[in-house]
Amino acid sequence: MSIQKISDIKTIDVNAKEWFDKVNGNSYFSCRVTLNYGMENETTILIPFQYGYGNMYEQATAKELVKRGLFPANSSLWRVCGDNSITRRTNILTKCLKRDVLAWGK
Repeated sequence: MSIQKISDIKTIDVNAKEWFDKVNGNSYFSCRVTLNYGMENETTILIPFQYGYGNMYEQATAKELVKRGLFPANSSLWRVCGDNSITRRTNILTKCLKRDVLAWGK
């Protein structure tokens, strides 16, 4: 059984890693998004290395779920989860090495 629509999603776990480029003063991240963690239809989505800081990893997650047709256009992660009683857990590890952030999104 796979996830076809928003009503199939019960949990969203977003685990991101961030690297700060000291030379240029920019932050980058990648993340792994797990839908329905620990359930029969658990699905993991990888979001590759990209520029961003703060909670931009959450915005990138919502954008990817819109692209896959699971979220309505122009929606935010917290809003969709709140409106649809989806458990949302987010975490970001900062001060990671660039190679670890690159590998996390592959």
